[in-house]
Amino acid sequence: MLGIAASIRGGVGIGRRLSFATRKESLTWYRNQLVQDQSDSLIYTPSVVCCYFKLAQRRGVVLGNFARHASTASLELRTGSDFVRFSITKDGYPAKEKKSKNKVPKYVKMSKKAKLNELRLYRLKAKKKMNSPNPEVRIRYKLEKAKRKEAWLIEKLRKFEVSKTPGEAYDPEILTEEEKHYLKRTGEKKKNYVPVGRRGVFGGVVLNMHLHWKKHETVKVTCKPCKPGQIHEYAEELARLSKGIVIDLKPDNTIIFYRGKNYVQPKIMSPPDTLSKDKALEKYRYEQSLEHTSQFIEKLEKELENYQEHVARFKKRKEAAVDSTIADV
Repeated sequence: MLGIAASIRGGVGIGRRLSFATRKESLTWYRNQLVQDQSDSLIYTPSVVCCYFKLAQRRGVVLGNFARHASTASLELRTGSDFVRFSITKDGYPAKEKKSKNKVPKYVKMSKKAKLNELRLYRLKAKKKMNSPNPEVRIRYKLEKAKRKEAWLIEKLRKFEVSKTPGEAYDPEILTEEEKHYLKRTGEKKKNYVPVGRRGVFGGVVLNMHLHWKKHETVKVTCKPCKPGQIHEYAEELARLSKGIVIDLKPDNTIIFYRGKNYVQPKIMSPPDTLSKDKALEKYRYEQSLEHTSQFIEKLEKELENYQEHVARFKKRKEAAVDSTIADV
């Protein structure tokens, strides 16, 4: 088998070349010459190649596809079992192989009816588990559902995690006991304050602190609602973000902050590594839902343990009753 490739360039002039060498005798002579002479180097005249291609193709097929790819395609001559054949290749691959290579498995899209049927089947299974006469099946179904919800809430809360950017290094001012006592008394007397509500610490709280420090040396930060021990976390976070000094922590969840002797108002008063007001509220809702879900999971786990203990005790009583009856007999 002899395989020789001859590239044809310039697809614009291929229509003119097809008008050359229309005689059948020239084509027959060229075929006989190729079969007899099995040499590696053959010269293909454009007229004969185009004429042979025109006669060899199937009836009714137009040469538009060949002319379109003629600029980058190559024509390969194959002689095997006394037949001369031409095949078009592109970028070194045969046309059939390239088509199979680029084939991508189609995504089977579910119809609306199939989706509804699947959803209906899922609801039917859930209803059977919920109305099951066995209490263990009901408890396990609720527990699995609550755990799925817990995992989903944890995944949602990960989106609200803000990376703490390393801030500028600053030297905290050293205050004497007299200065601290004076600032504490001043902060208690003044009425200016910043509330920290259910959203927690976000950019707006730090912004309000800087706005109060324009005219006052101290500011009170009231935290309501606040869990036990959470006031210390708020104090550390606000001191890091505002570069202020914590003077006192009150038992009614109030923090007194001092702006510092060398205070300079920053250009960006709301730090970039904090959440916005809307996102802080959304995060609080997810946290509240996660807290209730974890409590519900603990309750269900206790119920399941109690039920299993009850079943074990009932089995022991039954075995003891059977043993006593056998002994009596």
